Amino acid sequence: MFERRLYFHFDWLMLAAILAITGIGIAMIYSTTYVTLPSGGHAGPQVRTQVYALAVGLVAFLVFLSLDYRMLAEHSLALYGVLCALLLFVLVKGSTQMGAQRWIPIGPFNFQPSEFGRVVIALILAMYFGENRRGARNPTDLVTGGIFTVVPLLLIAKQPDLGTAMTLIPVFLGVAFLAGLRMRLLGMLALVAILVVAPVAWNFALKDYQKARIMTFLDPEKDSRGEGYQQIQARITVGSGGLTGKGFRGGTQGQYKFLPVAHNDFIFSVLAEEQGYLGVLAALALYLFVILRSLQTARLAKDRLGAYLVGGIIAGFSFQVIYNVAMSAGLAPVKGITLPLMSYGGSSLIAALASFGLIINVRMRRFTN
Repeated sequence: MFERRLYFHFDWLMLAAILAITGIGIAMIYSTTYVTLPSGGHAGPQVRTQVYALAVGLVAFLVFLSLDYRMLAEHSLALYGVLCALLLFVLVKGSTQMGAQRWIPIGPFNFQPSEFGRVVIALILAMYFGENRRGARNPTDLVTGGIFTVVPLLLIAKQPDLGTAMTLIPVFLGVAFLAGLRMRLLGMLALVAILVVAPVAWNFALKDYQKARIMTFLDPEKDSRGEGYQQIQARITVGSGGLTGKGFRGGTQGQYKFLPVAHNDFIFSVLAEEQGYLGVLAALALYLFVILRSLQTARLAKDRLGAYLVGGIIAGFSFQVIYNVAMSAGLAPVKGITLPLMSYGGSSLIAALASFGLIINVRMRRFTN
C-alpha cells in the first residue's frame, strides 16, 4: 500500500502537465460541440461525459499510484485474463455504434475495454521480461512476448478497431527493446511484417473501408467527397489557424461541422484552427515534457521491471500522439487513433490517467528497498 514518505517523491510537474493537456482537451470538446440557439446556446453532452471521466480517471490514477507496481505486475496474468475475457464479451454482447462493436454499456455510459489493453500488455510484458535474466535476447522469449500481444490485438482488430489494435505494437517493441532486443532482429521482424503480414492483411484482414482509407491517403483528391473528405478537411482546418488562431469557438471547420468527429479523432486540428501555431506549440511542448519526464522515470527506476513498465506505457502513448498529430496534418492515413488525454472518450481518458499513475508510482518508489 501507499507509504506516506513516498509523498515527498511525488511528481507534481508531471501531474500538472497531464491535467493541463486534459483541460485543453475539455475546452476544445466544449468548443466543437457547442450549439448556438436563439435563447443562448450550450455545449454538447460530450463535455459532461468527459468531466465525469476525468473524475473517475483521477480515482484510477490514485489507485494505480498507491498500489506497489511490483504487486500489480505479479497479478498481471490475472489482469490479462480479465482483459481477454472482456474483449471476447464485447465481440458477443457488446454495444455497436457506427458499425463497430467495441463497448460494454454500463448504465448511461459505455465502457471500452480495448483502451486498457496497453497498460495490461505493458504490465505482463514487463513482468515476463523483468523476471527473465536473459532479457529479450532469445528469439523464443520474443515469440512468447509477441503471443501475449497478438491475442488481444486480434480480438480488438475483430471489433473492428484496427487503430487501437495498432497501438499495442509500440508497447511490445518498447518493452522488448529495453529488455535487449537487437536492432538487427527488429529490422528482420519489420521486413517479415512488410513482406508477409502486410499482403495477407490486405487481402484477408482489412475491410473495404480500411483499404479505401489507405488508398485515399496517397491521393485524397481522388475521392474528395467520400473517403478523402476527412483528410482534406483536416488539412484545411490545421492550415486556417495561422499564427494565433481564430480564437476560442471562433473556428469554422469545427464549429460548422465541416470536419467530422472533430471532438474525437481530429481534436488537434480544431486546436490548430482556434489557437493557431502558438497554441499547437504549447500543446506539443506539454506532450514532449510528459514523454521526456517518463523516459527519465524509466532511467531512474530501481529495477528492470519498473523501467520496462514505463518504457512500454510511454511507447504506446508516444505512438498515439505522433500518429494523431500526423493524421490531423494529412501526413498519415485516417485511423481511429485518438489524441491521448485530449480527445473525447471516457475509457481512453481513464486508461491514460491510470497509466500515468503507474509511471509516477515507479518514480516515487525508486528509493524504496
